[in-house]
Amino acid sequence: MKFSEYIRCDATALSEHVASGAVSPEELLKCALEQSVRANPKTNAICTSMESQARKQLTEPPKGPFAGVPFLIKDAVQDYAGLPTSYGSKSMLRLTPQQHSAVVQRYLNAGLIIFGKTNLPEFALKSVTDSKLFGVASNPWGLDRTPGGSSGGAAAAVASGVVPMAAGNDGGGSIRIPASYCGLFGLRPSRGRVSSGPGLGEVWCGASSEGVISRSVRDSARALDVLQGSEPGDPFDIARPEQPYAQTMQRDVSKLRIGFSTTSPIGTAVDPQAVAAVKDAAQLLQSLGHDVQEQTPSVDGTALSISYLHMYFGYVSATVRKARALGAKSDEFELLTRLLATLGNTTASGVFVEQLGAWNNYARALGTFHGQFDMLLTPTTATSAPTHGTGNLPKAQEWVLSALDSMGLLRILAGFGLLDGMVNQIARDSLAIVPFTQLANLTGTPAMSVPLYWTPDGLPMGVQFAARFGKEDQLLQLARQLEEARPWMQSLPGWVTNGD
Repeated sequence: MKFSEYIRCDATALSEHVASGAVSPEELLKCALEQSVRANPKTNAICTSMESQARKQLTEPPKGPFAGVPFLIKDAVQDYAGLPTSYGSKSMLRLTPQQHSAVVQRYLNAGLIIFGKTNLPEFALKSVTDSKLFGVASNPWGLDRTPGGSSGGAAAAVASGVVPMAAGNDGGGSIRIPASYCGLFGLRPSRGRVSSGPGLGEVWCGASSEGVISRSVRDSARALDVLQGSEPGDPFDIARPEQPYAQTMQRDVSKLRIGFSTTSPIGTAVDPQAVAAVKDAAQLLQSLGHDVQEQTPSVDGTALSISYLHMYFGYVSATVRKARALGAKSDEFELLTRLLATLGNTTASGVFVEQLGAWNNYARALGTFHGQFDMLLTPTTATSAPTHGTGNLPKAQEWVLSALDSMGLLRILAGFGLLDGMVNQIARDSLAIVPFTQLANLTGTPAMSVPLYWTPDGLPMGVQFAARFGKEDQLLQLARQLEEARPWMQSLPGWVTNGD
């Protein structure tokens, strides 16, 4: 198969070619590897090669719904037996899982040929992909820009034509944000729809979900069919859908009531192009027969962001503690990680539980909204993909924090609350460009980013749809309708389609 043919296919089409005998899995892997050689020096999307593992897979006859399709997993949560799961951190390289995670095993059972792991920020903490361990990843639509995070490497690999879909996970927008920045489709499933086991019961108090970033809605639907379901001992066990998502997505969409908002929930600026993307989507929805009104849930966005960040503090602290127990040294963690861990260590357990309890308030408010509207439409991100370095700490501030940490004073200052102003500003700055995605994570509801809009300077700008808990089928049905009305699968950067 030529690359010009490979690039025109989604994962479903490639699997159909394998099933018919028109192409072999070996040929598909060759296409993926050759494109990664061309693209990865530009994007730095793939951080770990697993070609030998992929070659071993090819010794067995292909089977499963995605038999023979090249695939990449994310280097966080998705354990592959015998290889470290780095989480983008040097501190985690000592830990090598002895068994596959449930999601990796399900990908393998589906016949996907896993030939590498994708880049991410340290501990998947940011909406940009710039870990010191693996380096900065770049957006195929603008190599001076970020592909987003934390599944930035996955999105960059898909948008650069290496694979038609790749694995991600989403604890605060980490599937939807990169999908928006890279012109792709990204669905975050409901809490508990996909198991995080066996090594983990829930990730980030249940805020994180496993899924894929893809170029077609049907690929995401079929991937969810592969992934969904619990494992013994899981804390959540959602009822399975009556029919596979690949079938239910084909049903005609009933008239939906959709509320929309373009206002940042934390009061920060929203780029006019993000506003234009939502209004454009609203007009398209109305032309398709849906009822669209400007309305938003009665959620205190600032309080929600504080609750979200306290969860961060606690989980980063616990993760750092685990790594240290395995022998990790302070200089193996990035400065932001050390700062967040310090804050987690100095936050009272009662405060953590109080902030976790506030998630119920947001879920109840969103539930009231869904009593009137089927879905909420917002920008996925407040801007198009930022250039590299946007939002970085000033060098002077970074130096001061690093010095305080090395002298052991950071913990003392944090304990007295003397860093609160700085931390609040850092938090506000980091969430300012991605203020719309965390609501779904804290409430456990499904949400998707749909690539319907490109800015005048040619950058993708996704729009987000959030639905009631467990209504992935409704999201997929709407996404299919939008995909048919305004196809996006062949919208790729020129250097990719030209084979440069």
